[in-house]
Amino acid sequence: MKKALFFLLSFLAFANANAQMTNPVKWTTKVEKINDTEFNLVMEGKIEDNWHVYSQFTPENGPLAAEFKFKDTKGNFELIGKVKESPYKKQYNDIFEVDEYYFEKKVTFTQKVKIINPKLTTIKATIDYQVCKEVCINQDYAFTFPLPKISTANPEVVVSVDTTKTDTVKTVKEEVKPTAVSKDVTPKKEEDRGLLTIFFLAFLGGFAALLTPCVFPMIPMTVSFFTKQSKNPGQGKRNAILYGLSIIAIYVVLGLAITAIFGADALNALSTNPWFNLFFFLLLLVFAASFLGAFEIMLPNSWANKVDRQADRGGIIGILFMALALAIVSFSCTGPIVGTLLVESASKGGIAPIVGMLGFSSALALPFMLFAMFPSWLNSLPKSGGWLNTVKVSLGFLELALAFKFLSNADLVLQLHLLEREVFLAIWISVFGVWALYLLGKITTPHDSPLSHISVGRLSLGLLVLAFTVYMIPGLFGAPLKLISAFPPPQTYSESPRGFFGNSSTTKDALPDGAKLGEHDIVAFTDYDKGLAYAKEVNKPVMIDFTGHACVNCRKMEINVWSDEKVLSILKNEVVLISLYVDENIDLPKSEQFISKSTGSEIVTVGDKWTDFMITKYKTNTQPLYVLIDLEEQNLNKPISYTPNINDYLSWLKDGVSKFK
Repeated sequence: MKKALFFLLSFLAFANANAQMTNPVKWTTKVEKINDTEFNLVMEGKIEDNWHVYSQFTPENGPLAAEFKFKDTKGNFELIGKVKESPYKKQYNDIFEVDEYYFEKKVTFTQKVKIINPKLTTIKATIDYQVCKEVCINQDYAFTFPLPKISTANPEVVVSVDTTKTDTVKTVKEEVKPTAVSKDVTPKKEEDRGLLTIFFLAFLGGFAALLTPCVFPMIPMTVSFFTKQSKNPGQGKRNAILYGLSIIAIYVVLGLAITAIFGADALNALSTNPWFNLFFFLLLLVFAASFLGAFEIMLPNSWANKVDRQADRGGIIGILFMALALAIVSFSCTGPIVGTLLVESASKGGIAPIVGMLGFSSALALPFMLFAMFPSWLNSLPKSGGWLNTVKVSLGFLELALAFKFLSNADLVLQLHLLEREVFLAIWISVFGVWALYLLGKITTPHDSPLSHISVGRLSLGLLVLAFTVYMIPGLFGAPLKLISAFPPPQTYSESPRGFFGNSSTTKDALPDGAKLGEHDIVAFTDYDKGLAYAKEVNKPVMIDFTGHACVNCRKMEINVWSDEKVLSILKNEVVLISLYVDENIDLPKSEQFISKSTGSEIVTVGDKWTDFMITKYKTNTQPLYVLIDLEEQNLNKPISYTPNINDYLSWLKDGVSKFK
C-alpha cells in the first residue's frame, strides 16, 4: 500500500514536471598522472539544488545504482580496482524498505587505470545513473579522457591535468550545460493537445474493453455485491466511488511504472528504434490472434484466487482488492487493449503512458460506479449475447491493422523497402475487407454464436468498414488518402513514387547536387551543407525540416498541409527545403563521430547528428520542427512545430519569406 501511494503521489508531481530535456547534473573530467603508465580518471558532477544522484553501491530493490562502462579495455588498458566515489549520504526509505546511498550538491568518481598500449591517446567511458527530485530521471553520459604526455622525475607525484596550471599541461576539462526545452520552439498548446488526444483515444479504448465478454457481464454482478453488502444507500454509493477510484489507481500505477522503468525521454527515443517497432509488431500480432479466437491471454488462476480471498475482508482494503480482481479476471479481454494503448502512448514519450491509462481506467470504472450508485439503471442495459464476441473480434481486426504500422516504422527507419506504400495499403485493404465480410455475416470465427439475422447496428458498421476499404483502393494508384495520412508510408516510399499514372515535372538529371524529389515533387536536400550552398547560389531562404521516417505528425503535415496550393507554391518556388531525418540509421564515418557537448551522448549515426544539431541550436527534440533561416543561418522568425491549421502555417511561411526579401 505504501508503494502504491508513493507511485500515485509521484504521478501528480511528475505530471507537472517538464522532464523531456532536464539535465540536473553538470559533468567535468580530469586526468591525474601517477606515473608513466598509471592514471586516475576523475569524473566530477555538480548537482543542482534539491536533486540527488544515487551511489553505485545502492542496495538492490531500491533506486537504480550508478553503473560505469569503460570501452576498448582489451589490449589497451586495464582497470585497477573498482571506481571510487566521494562520501555519500545514507537514509532509510520506508517505501522501498532499504537504505538509500546518494549524493547532493557534488559527486566525484575516480577510476585508476594502467596503460598497456603505449600508442593509446584517449579512453572512453559511460555512466548510467538515476537523478531524482520529485521525479526520477534515468540518465547516461559519455566521457572522453585524453591521456596527457607528462614526464616527471618522481613517478609517485600526482599531476592534475588542467589548463590553469602550466603551459606544459593540456586541458582535459569538458563541461556540459543543461539543455532546456525552449517554450518558443515547442508550444505548450501542441503538447497539451497531444496528451488530450491520447486521453480521448484511451477513453474510447476503455469503453471498447467494457463491451467485451470478460467485462460486460461483471457489471450486474458487481452492482449486486455493493447493494447487498452496504448497510444503507449512502454507504453503497461511497463504496462504489471508492471501487471506481481503485480501478483508476491500479491502471495509473501501471502507466507510471512503464514511464519510470524506461524514462520519459527514453520512450520517445524508442518510438523510432526499428527493433522496438519490430517487437511491438509481433506483440500486437499476438494480441490480434487472441481477440480473433486463436487463444486467450490469461494471468495465472492462482493470482485471481489469492486476490479474491483478500477481497472478502471487506472495508477499504477489500474494495481495493475487488478492483484488482476485476483487472486480473478480465485480463484476457483488457490485456491486449491495455498493451496496445501502452505501446502507442509510449511512442509519444513523456507522461503519455500515464495519461493513456488514466483515460482507459476512467472509462472502465465509470459505468461500475454509476450503476452501483443507481442500481435501477441496470434495467436499461442490453443483455449479454453474441454481440459481445462481435466487439471482441472487431477489436482483433483493428489490432492486426495497427500492428503493420509498427512494422512499417521499422522498415522506414532501416530503409529496406520491404513494406512500401502499395504493399502496406494492400495489407490494410485485405484486413478491413475481411472485417467487412465478417460484419456482414459472410465469415465467422471460432467463438461466434449462430447468426440468424444481422442487426441494424452490425449492418451499419459493416457498410462503414466496406466503404473505408473501397476508399483505400485508389491509394494503390497514387491517391493521397488524407484520412489516413499518418499511417501508410509516404508517396515517395513506394514502387511508383510519382503515382501509377503520374509524371514528374522535374527529372533526376535536373536536380541540384545532393537533392532529391520529396513529397509533392518538392526538391529537398538531405544534407545541410549542400542545401545551404544551393540556397546561396539561388539567393533564397532555407526552410529546415527536422523530420523522421517514422514520424506520424510529419506525414500528416506533408499530406494535409503541404498539399495546399498556396503552401506548395512557396515550398517549391520561394524557399530551399532541407529535410533532416533524426532517425536516419546510417553510420557516420569514424572521423565524423563525436561526443555531443549538449547531451554527452555518442553521435554515431546520421540521425544522431541531426538530433544533436536540433537540440544544440534550437533547444528541442520535437518532430516535426520547421525553421526558416537566411543565408547567414539566422532565424527569420520563430520556429514552429506541428501546425495542422493551413492558414497558420501559410502565415508563418509568408512572414519568414517577406523578412528575407
